[in-house]
Amino acid sequence: MTKAKTKNWVGFDLGGTKMVAVVYDSSFKVLASVKNKTPMRDGPKAILARIQETLSAALAAAGVEPANVRGIGAGCPGVLDLDKGVILEAPNLGWKKVPLQSLLKEWFASDVVLLNDVDAGTYGEFMFGAGKGARTLLGVFPGTGIGGGCVYEGKLIRGKSGSAMEIGHIPVRENGRLCGCGNRGCLEAEAGRLAISAEVAQATFRGEAPYVAENAGTDLKKIKSGLLAKSIKAGDASVERIVRNAMKLMGRGIGGVVNLLAPDVVVLGGGLVEAMPDLILEEVKQGMKEGGMASMVQPLKIKVAELGDDASVQGAAAWAAAELG
Repeated sequence: MTKAKTKNWVGFDLGGTKMVAVVYDSSFKVLASVKNKTPMRDGPKAILARIQETLSAALAAAGVEPANVRGIGAGCPGVLDLDKGVILEAPNLGWKKVPLQSLLKEWFASDVVLLNDVDAGTYGEFMFGAGKGARTLLGVFPGTGIGGGCVYEGKLIRGKSGSAMEIGHIPVRENGRLCGCGNRGCLEAEAGRLAISAEVAQATFRGEAPYVAENAGTDLKKIKSGLLAKSIKAGDASVERIVRNAMKLMGRGIGGVVNLLAPDVVVLGGGLVEAMPDLILEEVKQGMKEGGMASMVQPLKIKVAELGDDASVQGAAAWAAAELG
């Protein structure tokens, strides 16, 4: 095969703390992978420069010329205009109206597809992970917020020009906690990791979580998924109760989505799930029974995501292949 006919795909995952670029061959075998920190404190221009640097380094490590790249898929956080390839707003990055698609095209003379990072993770699990072979796959990723994505008959469900499946903003409690979106009682405001951590901090202040008190105090930045799992293992009963209640509530929210979409597989991913998969599966299943119709919930499979941090970058590259051919 001549170089002109070589078809390589590139996946890119942009996060608030790190970014990853992976070069694949036409069969999605990894040729090279490069990871870098996202220079948050240095501003948007520095982040863009780091993106160009990371992708260039991955191509160089793979020995692939930009001319032999069929397409680049980039999974990005924030609000995206997918038709125009513009990140309208990404608060964690300090970005507004950044034309990332056109910039990547300019830098690498390649076709580029942008997609929401949670959509990318869901599609990655559909193509290569726990959702492989599903007709309808619902992906739910609880973290600081709660992200969702859905693949229906091989295609990501999306709006006219933007992403869809904002499951974290389904209202689950009247006059509940204030959410980052401006509404009250959204699922992620009640059951996201930040909400869990805030409740755990209160329990710690009351003297109900000795392990957390010793290892993190009431500092929300330190009360992360791994610490929560260790706290439960150490016997902090109040922490276990808080996490179980949140995950059951999340299950109820997922149950409502199941009633609408009738998925055959639900995949749960993200750091919180990775830290305590058995506990979370147990409570989510119970919550789904309470929030979903039995005829919809009983037949479906609920699985833990298999790809971890690789899901978004693999999914982004695979979606580029699906869109560009």
